Amino acid sequence: MPLGDHLRELRRRVMWAALGILVGAVVGWLLYDPLLGAMTAPLEVITEQGREAALNFGTVGSAFDLKVQVSIFLGLFISSPWWIGQLWMFVTPGLTRRERLYSLSFIISGALLFVAGGTMAWWVLPHAVEILTSFTPTMALNLMDARTYFTFFMRVILAFGVAFLLPVIMVGLNFLGVVSGRTYLKAWRWAVIGAFVFAAFANPLPDAWSMIAMAAPICALYFGAVGISFLRDRRVAKRRAAQDAADAAAGL
Repeated sequence: MPLGDHLRELRRRVMWAALGILVGAVVGWLLYDPLLGAMTAPLEVITEQGREAALNFGTVGSAFDLKVQVSIFLGLFISSPWWIGQLWMFVTPGLTRRERLYSLSFIISGALLFVAGGTMAWWVLPHAVEILTSFTPTMALNLMDARTYFTFFMRVILAFGVAFLLPVIMVGLNFLGVVSGRTYLKAWRWAVIGAFVFAAFANPLPDAWSMIAMAAPICALYFGAVGISFLRDRRVAKRRAAQDAADAAAGL
């Protein structure tokens, strides 16, 4: 494909992806109030326990600004299958049929793992808010900036969603022939340390057990990716051995 046609196709895919994100943001705008209720539910629990907790909007327009930002954030998540599909359709014309199936499987598995990581963070966050605010002295109020509070939620969800994409990246590098399964296995100690360090920084709870509970799935996904890489390496080695035997029989 000529460069001009390639750039025009890229522009077309970007425009369709942006339109999908815009539609998702509109849906996110409609879902803002239920999401607001879910995120502020821990504050209601704190109030029921006899402690004061409330959100503060510092300026006249901060509530509207926050709603726009959260709507766009939701729009990116809601429309992710659409804009990832646009990216996939831009790339697939240059791939073989088998490579298209591989890329599609990576996209689907990546989306599922991203949602799984975000779901795990969503399960932890209400408990984290309750525990962290319990350290507030009895004579003080938990008056939190609304933007900071929602940013805290979204960053933790995003961090764990991205962390759960690790095995997809590992298997993708293995399928490209960049890293072997044996190399991954040799680095398992560093991978486990990295998982626990990441969980220690990203985990909003102060106890060690929640850190272990978050690091354990990441380690399990790492070793799962190692196993898939080993199976793929073994299959490639058998295919090469058979090809070499065929070439030797043919006198090549």
